[in-house]
Amino acid sequence: MDEIFLEAELREEKGRGKVKDLRDKGFIPAVIYADGRESQALKVSNSALIRLVHQQHRIEGVIINIKIKDDKKFKSRPCLIKEVQYDPVHGDIKHVDFNQISLTKAIKVNVPVVAKGEPAGVKQEGGALEHILWEVEVECLPTNIPKEFEVDVAQMKIGDSVHVKDLIVPEGVKILNDQTSIILSVAAPMKEEVVAAPLEGEVPQEPEVIKEKKEAPAEEGAQEEGKKEGKEKEKGK
Repeated sequence: MDEIFLEAELREEKGRGKVKDLRDKGFIPAVIYADGRESQALKVSNSALIRLVHQQHRIEGVIINIKIKDDKKFKSRPCLIKEVQYDPVHGDIKHVDFNQISLTKAIKVNVPVVAKGEPAGVKQEGGALEHILWEVEVECLPTNIPKEFEVDVAQMKIGDSVHVKDLIVPEGVKILNDQTSIILSVAAPMKEEVVAAPLEGEVPQEPEVIKEKKEAPAEEGAQEEGKKEGKEKEKGK
């Protein structure tokens, strides 16, 4: 695994206004957390972080060595990204949290599962590949974190499934998910409901339209009631 380095500086700028000025100058506010130590406020180059994201495509689970300027105690600090906050409108990175780790202590991280190839059940039988579990949780030393679990699905037919237990796991890595959990499966094509055509000479039935009975306007109803009372009086005479 190639070592990844990211330079940072201690950050004194705090508060909404100062942090905005910091971003305008091309920096991203960050915090580094470590067990037994106080967290440190940092600032990293926006362009350097964007370049790192583009190179790695997925930076979660990747060890990043943070080199803090003017920090004579540490040459670099091995870290994992704890959280990245993005602008909800533009998608820009707004803040980053780093977790300092020990390279000799096992940690738990999520590793993606990637399907390779086109299943025979999709290509030849018209089925559909269903990707149910996109990542699995593993426990291992930071230096043993797999980049991904690759699954060859080319031979899968309709009804076939790949379970967690089927993954090829490197030595020193333990998967924490249920071994019987389904990761990938090939489902049969959905059947379209065919409406039977009417027989020759048969007239297709139209759905019955139920018309609502209109109520007479109040004024018109009063007039009708008056006429009825008049006729009854004449009969009484």
